[in-house]
Amino acid sequence: MTDPARTGPPATDLELASDLVVHAARLVRAVRRTLDLPAGVRLLSILDEHGPLGVSRLAVLDRCSQPTMSAAVAAAADRGWVDKQPNPDDARSSVVTLTRAGRAELARIRRTNGETVAARLAALPQHSRQDVATAVAVLRDLLDISLEPHDLSEGAAR
Repeated sequence: MTDPARTGPPATDLELASDLVVHAARLVRAVRRTLDLPAGVRLLSILDEHGPLGVSRLAVLDRCSQPTMSAAVAAAADRGWVDKQPNPDDARSSVVTLTRAGRAELARIRRTNGETVAARLAALPQHSRQDVATAVAVLRDLLDISLEPHDLSEGAAR
C-alpha cells in the first residue's frame, strides 16, 4: 500500500491499483457507518448476485461460518426477505432464495446508499458526472473479471 501522507499521484500502476481497492473499501465502510442498515444485508446482496444457494455456499461466499450464516438466513426468513426450502437434489440441505420483499429491501438499501454517496459527490464540484461514470465503469469491469490465484501469479510473471 502507498504512503497515506503522500499527496502526489501513485508512482506505479501497482500503487494505483492498491489505492483503488483501499479507497473503494473505505467508501463502503463510510457509507455503512452513516446508515443504520439491518443485519443480513450482505446475504441479500449475495443472493441477488448469485441466485438461490445453499447455506454452506452462502457461508463460503460471505466468508463466515455455517452456523453464522444459518442464523443470518433464519433472521432474514423471519423478516420475509428469503425463503428456505429443501434442496431437491439433497434432502439433507436447503436452498435459500431471495423473496420479493427481500428484493424490495435490497433496492431500498441501494437507493439509500446512492443518496448517501450522491450527497458526498455534490460536495465535490471538481468531479464531473463523467468522472463518476468512468469510476463506475472501471469498478464494474474489474468485478467482471474472474481471476483465480494462479492467474494472478501468471500475470505478475509476464
